[in-house]
Amino acid sequence: MNPPKDPAGPQQARHPLSEAAKTSLLKTHNLFRSFVVAVLGSFFVYQLDINFLWLSSILTAASIALGIILLIRAAKLKESKLVLFGTISGLVVSAVMVLLIMVSAVFFNQVRDFQQCARNALTQQATTQCQTQLEKSLPAQLR
Repeated sequence: MNPPKDPAGPQQARHPLSEAAKTSLLKTHNLFRSFVVAVLGSFFVYQLDINFLWLSSILTAASIALGIILLIRAAKLKESKLVLFGTISGLVVSAVMVLLIMVSAVFFNQVRDFQQCARNALTQQATTQCQTQLEKSLPAQLR
């Protein structure tokens, strides 16, 4: 026969956190929030305009630094698994952003010209012409 379940049982098993543990957890959560803002900010600034590539680069570098700090804290202090998973996911996004930023920096003029053309394109045919113009401006090995 199963013993009766006491709803207060699991709560009694948890020990209240000390002030130092609460402070550490709060610091980790604030770092995680900053990390998420940096990752999302980097992505959205990159989407705005190629002229803001420098800002996207700074935000990506900040997100990578915060991500590494969070990984160390999560591993060392045995913090939340959700924070660890979110940090690893955010670092993957940051790595992709590094690749995108590098490619955009190498082909800065071509991408800038494409964005200007696409902004002025009112029809699907004009957008297709912009894409064709971009393909023609890239080196033959990348077509």
